[in-house]
Amino acid sequence: MSRTLHLAEQLIACRSVTPDDGGCQQFIRERLVPLGFGFQTIVSGPDDFRVTNLWAVRRGADAQAPMLAFAGHTDVVPTGPLEQWASDPFVPTHRGGRLYGRGAADMKSSLAAMVVATEEFVAAHPAHRGSVAFLLTSDEEGPANDGTVKVCEWLQAQRIKLDACIVGEPTSVERLGDMVKNGRRGSLSGKLKVKGVQGHIAYPHLAKNPIHAAAPALAELVAIEWDRGNRYFPPTSWQMSNVHAGTGASNVIPGEMVVDFNFRFSTESTPEQLKQRVHALLDRHGLDYTIDWVLGGEPFLTPVGSLSEALVGAIREETGIDTELSTTGGTSDGRFIAKICPQVIEFGPLNASIHKIDEWVEVASLEPLKNIYRRTLQTLLA
Repeated sequence: MSRTLHLAEQLIACRSVTPDDGGCQQFIRERLVPLGFGFQTIVSGPDDFRVTNLWAVRRGADAQAPMLAFAGHTDVVPTGPLEQWASDPFVPTHRGGRLYGRGAADMKSSLAAMVVATEEFVAAHPAHRGSVAFLLTSDEEGPANDGTVKVCEWLQAQRIKLDACIVGEPTSVERLGDMVKNGRRGSLSGKLKVKGVQGHIAYPHLAKNPIHAAAPALAELVAIEWDRGNRYFPPTSWQMSNVHAGTGASNVIPGEMVVDFNFRFSTESTPEQLKQRVHALLDRHGLDYTIDWVLGGEPFLTPVGSLSEALVGAIREETGIDTELSTTGGTSDGRFIAKICPQVIEFGPLNASIHKIDEWVEVASLEPLKNIYRRTLQTLLA
């Protein structure tokens, strides 16, 4: 068994459903201690949602050279119905060349590969340039209020500057290395409440139906071209996720309609611009409404540079694939790191099974994944 596979199995066996770390960070810490890393543990959050964060750094011979950080999360999403799993989600299990377990793809295999890649790199280059760091949290799959964002605030307060960061999110689609993320769209959610007047459905003149009032405005929101995107981002999209109105009775006009919606937006639009356009449209339709807004994250983008070139080159050398730089998908902790680091790239194994029953990772991909991380370290810091 390779060291990468062994560590991945140890991490999967940790029951680290968010916000619990389950001992994962201690496993990683024990592997990094002999390499000369220093550590800072940052615990945050209320008593009923305690989050464990770990910052670890190894300074090289030339501490003025770049600092490259590996970032990731040790927490996982809940398992779902245990009876639907073919094996215990926290007992690493092999079937058909795959390693099964919650977190196998998202993202304990990436963490294992990063640690072993660092071990091999330090063994080969003990007097490397710059610094190697790890930024780990147990609050990525949860609200993300007390995880990576708190570490970034602490780093800013300590005047610690990151030059490049690889986030171990599972980004590959069909083959390891076929896609990396050099940015992510922003996320802006809203809860729209349209007010009406409840009444008997047989006497509509004595009531005011909020569904009828809102329907033309919602149709217009669906049809709007918010922007056209750019070379890195697809156009901004607006989607409704939930629509609710009614009392449950078929003969009652509801007094309120509630619509949950979300923007996934490019760098061509700002949250304030999107809010203003929505309010202007609803006002024009004469609706009596309120909106509660939640900004889930700003978009971020890492243009082609030293980090992307090193990672793309490492993928090509290890797999023969010319990878695709993409900004598709949901949000990640990269949105926090990008505020303090000029180059943030996400790369990890196949994402086909993430958050699913019987989550898995291809065993044969673990060594190439580790080698790609190690090659990137060599290019930037050797």
